[in-house]
Amino acid sequence: MTTYDLAPEVKIHQFDGAWAGYKDIAAELLTAIQKKNKKQTIVAIECYPGTRNEEIASELLPLLPVEKAIFADDLALNNEEVTAIIKANLTDDRVFGIMSHYEVSDFYPADTLATIQAEIAEIQGLVVIYGTGATVVAPSPDILIYADLARWEIQCRYRGENKPNWKADNANEDALRKFKRGYFFEWRMADRQKKKLYQQVDFLLDTNKKNEPKMVRGEDYRNGLKQVARTPFRVVPYFDASVWGGQWMKNNFGLDPAADNYGWAFDGVPEENSLYMRFGDIRIEVPSTNVVNHFPNELLGPKVHSRFGTEFPIRFDYLDTVGGGNLSLQVHPLVEYAQDKFGIHYTQDESYYILEAASDSTVYLGTKEGTTKEAIIADLEKAAEGNYRFPDEKYINVFPVKKHDHILIPAGTIHCGGPSTVVLEISATPYIFTFKLWDWERTGLDGTPRPVHLEHGQENLQLDRDTKWVKENLINQFETLHEDNHSKVERTGLHELEFIETHRHWFKEVVTVQTNDSVNMLNLVEGTSAVVESSDDSFAPFEVHYGETFIVPAIVGTYQIRNTSDNEKIAVIQAFVRNL
Repeated sequence: MTTYDLAPEVKIHQFDGAWAGYKDIAAELLTAIQKKNKKQTIVAIECYPGTRNEEIASELLPLLPVEKAIFADDLALNNEEVTAIIKANLTDDRVFGIMSHYEVSDFYPADTLATIQAEIAEIQGLVVIYGTGATVVAPSPDILIYADLARWEIQCRYRGENKPNWKADNANEDALRKFKRGYFFEWRMADRQKKKLYQQVDFLLDTNKKNEPKMVRGEDYRNGLKQVARTPFRVVPYFDASVWGGQWMKNNFGLDPAADNYGWAFDGVPEENSLYMRFGDIRIEVPSTNVVNHFPNELLGPKVHSRFGTEFPIRFDYLDTVGGGNLSLQVHPLVEYAQDKFGIHYTQDESYYILEAASDSTVYLGTKEGTTKEAIIADLEKAAEGNYRFPDEKYINVFPVKKHDHILIPAGTIHCGGPSTVVLEISATPYIFTFKLWDWERTGLDGTPRPVHLEHGQENLQLDRDTKWVKENLINQFETLHEDNHSKVERTGLHELEFIETHRHWFKEVVTVQTNDSVNMLNLVEGTSAVVESSDDSFAPFEVHYGETFIVPAIVGTYQIRNTSDNEKIAVIQAFVRNL
């Protein structure tokens, strides 16, 4: 039986109350409204884009003595006007856009706001404004409720419910284009508004499950995030099907056995994953970026915060090709290209840590000596036109890999994972900036061709990353930092062009680990279980299992990891931002 925890949570120690279901939530809100004891009470429900606003209108508002309900979205610019404004950010590309810097208020006309605010001022009783932009309409409400939502749930609604983007007539549009609009525009805009409102929030409303709302007081929510930022924790993993297949995670992580495959797993990507916080009998789900945004010094460390701002710079995810095929042949953008073309601060440097492998496991890495850009691009272009198989063996190195190998992939290096392998990808966070060059003549799961980006790819392909250079720089660049009868610490990467450092700790009983002034992301890569322990009793022992990714905040400083496996020796891989 698997021990991988699919629903990790943080138990919050002190709180005043939490509620589940619209009936109990409405009762608590009614008490809060009555305490105001005012002739007019304004309640704003600021909703993250993707929230089921219709559910709030039909299930919550009828339980309150509402004199006037206003759907904020109706007061914003119309769909065509919003789309026209952000057209340059969306671009014509199916996948890539340009990071936007819009605020929610940019889409609310001043005259419309003035009119509605004057109308609101004349109303006696309870006025409820809800939707994305509710706090633009009512900047200083008597009661502020923030309706939050995880990004993975939003993506599931794009696919499964034909949910459109905010202010868009695109219910039936390609899910990749919906994701692009969310990623480059609306999530950035909404996160800016959410950060502004953080200290004002009176109640946090969890809207992730249909007709199963949860609510906690704003002060308890803030204290909960504060606790999370000071203790080891895991984010909530999610899994997705892929064109290359993948059966290992399904069989070993307790996933749905009826699913065709699970080729992807995000189990350490705070920008995408959510966080479970347990308040007594109520479990609240929020985006894990909320911790990053509000406790960056404690979580990331002041040095990392000063370099990356409120962005979590490290990600761990899984790529499972067991029982499947190759990943796409790809390359990632160089930093200046990523900045110039997409408006991101840093790029998708990465590495493949081999968690599981078979006799036919391989990795494609770097070009063969003598490869010219003209020749390889000509064949890639010919393959992209169809009815031609790209001769990968002519241009690309193929190396066998085994369990615990670590393959380093700085941006600009052509690469691809082979079959029968479980890769723990240890990388910089910007995770969608993959330029596919060749995809083995496959279509996507939706039956349409997967996007290939030769124009971007050829601008970033570094042909000096050839066979000799790859062997000397990127494959198993292990260095022993310490070894005794009880433990061994190895530096396994990443390459000097990448800002992430990785150490592998082998030990029999217990090992002492330093955060190195950086947030740590770790994974138990050998052994069935371990316990993370505090050096100063500042947090309770934290149990982890094989394959689980976990985070240790920078503020922890020094901590221990204890072997609780039957294995004589176990190993964890530790990633942190090196002191550049």
